[in-house]
Amino acid sequence: MESPARLSDRVWTVPNAVSFARLLAIPYFVYLLLARDDPRAAGLLLIVIGATDWVDGALARILNQESELGRKLDPIADRLAIVTAVVAGWLAEIVPGVIAGPLLLREALMAVVTAGLVARGKGTLQVRYLGKVATFAVYGSIPSFYLAAADVLPAVFRALGWTAGVIGLALYWLTAIQYLGDARRVVPASRGGTG
Repeated sequence: MESPARLSDRVWTVPNAVSFARLLAIPYFVYLLLARDDPRAAGLLLIVIGATDWVDGALARILNQESELGRKLDPIADRLAIVTAVVAGWLAEIVPGVIAGPLLLREALMAVVTAGLVARGKGTLQVRYLGKVATFAVYGSIPSFYLAAADVLPAVFRALGWTAGVIGLALYWLTAIQYLGDARRVVPASRGGTG
């Protein structure tokens, strides 16, 4: 787990503003897809939301604005964006169920693990690099299905959606197993075990 001593208590930072903007974009995404029935605009917005995931982290390092809030806010924004895009896409019959179901199951598992750690006062787990790669693949997959549904180079984006989706799913579940191991090491250590 990352040491909180290195992180600032600041709330109003540029990276946090980017993360907040990502959170505010999620309801607009739902509006574009479900109210306006515009999968092209929704898919393009998902690409922007996914890009901000990289931008806020890069800005935090470049501007030396890493914060405790940012460390918590960034993964929350990621999870909400992914879950919303997958659920809405599944309901709209854009994201295939064989991609959506396992993604949502993994998200539910990690939500339970994270809630358990927080309830025990252990905070959150350190994000793994492989987890970031998996998120990148998922952020490539889901908008691709949206663009294919909007008849934007449908064969290309459908193939990209499936390829990135399968890779992203495999990496997502591999990192879930790693995170479960991390959580098991943290919890026994907190109970006086050998950890």
